Amino acid sequence: MTTVPFAPLAASFVPSLDSPVDVGRDQAADEAARELSRAAYQHESLFDRLQREIFQFIGDLMSGDGTGTGGVLSLVLIVVVLVVLALLLLWALRRFSGSGRAEPGAVFGRRERTAAEHRSEAERLAAEEDWAGAIRERLRAVARDLEERAVVAPLPGRTAMELAEAAGQALPSHAADLRAAARLFDDVTYGEAGGTREEYLTLAALDERLRSARTGVTA
Repeated sequence: MTTVPFAPLAASFVPSLDSPVDVGRDQAADEAARELSRAAYQHESLFDRLQREIFQFIGDLMSGDGTGTGGVLSLVLIVVVLVVLALLLLWALRRFSGSGRAEPGAVFGRRERTAAEHRSEAERLAAEEDWAGAIRERLRAVARDLEERAVVAPLPGRTAMELAEAAGQALPSHAADLRAAARLFDDVTYGEAGGTREEYLTLAALDERLRSARTGVTA
C-alpha cells in the first residue's frame, strides 16, 4: 500500500507568522479617531467641543479646491457661519453694555441705593453745580424714602409721574408739589434741561417736608 504525504498538504493551510498584517488607511484612521474620542476628548467642555467642531467644519469646507459648484457652496456656508458668529458676538456685547442702564422713563437705575445714599450723592453733585444730576438724585431720594417708610409700595420700573400719583394719593396735601417734582425730573433727564440751583433747592425742601409727613390713608 502506497503512503500519502499529508505533511506538505497540511502545511499549505497554515499561514506564515512572518507575513505582515495589511491594515487599510481608512481603518487606521477610524481606530485613531475612536481612541482620541475615548481618551483626549472625553473630558472636553461643551464650549471647547463646539469651538473645535466649528473650526473643523470650516477647515473641511476650505480644504476643497474652491472651484465648481462645491467650491461656491463652501464659500457661501463659510460666510453664513461667520455672519452668525458676528451677530452672536454683537448681541452679547450690547447686552453686557446695557446691563447697567435704567429702563426708559424709570426713576431708579439698576443699582440699589438707600434714600440716605441718594441724598448724599445729590449734595455732592450740587456742590459741583451739576444741577441736573443733583435734581435726579434728590428725587430718587424722595422715592426711596417713601418706599422705605411704606408710604408707597416698591415697584420696579416706576416712572416719576407714577410715583407722584401714588404718593399723592397717600399724601394729598403734597400731591401738587410731587407732580411738579416729577415734571422737573423728566425735564432734566429726558428733555435735556440743565436744571437750576433754585429748582434743586425747591426739590430739597420738598424732600425735607415729605420726610416728616404722615399719610392720610393707609399705604
